[in-house]
Amino acid sequence: MDPDSQLYVNELYARLEATAALPVDPRTNRWLGEAEAVARDAATNDLDAETTEKRVRQVASLLESADEPENEEAAAHVEAARELCETILE
Repeated sequence: MDPDSQLYVNELYARLEATAALPVDPRTNRWLGEAEAVARDAATNDLDAETTEKRVRQVASLLESADEPENEEAAAHVEAARELCETILE
């Protein structure tokens, strides 16, 4: 994976990690927690490009399943994470 893409993956993980400390309803939080775990795997392990892309697709799918957080800060992180997924997968 090229260095720019890895930076995006790291940012994706950071955005999702940031939602963990914010008040989010339990149902949405469950999806965000799953997405964070998958993003952590992609960001912190030395995965090949194909596996990293697969992980990012999983994150994108999990984020599609999550409701929009009512917390504005969490919603901004989720929106940024969705945009990062799109950028990485382009």
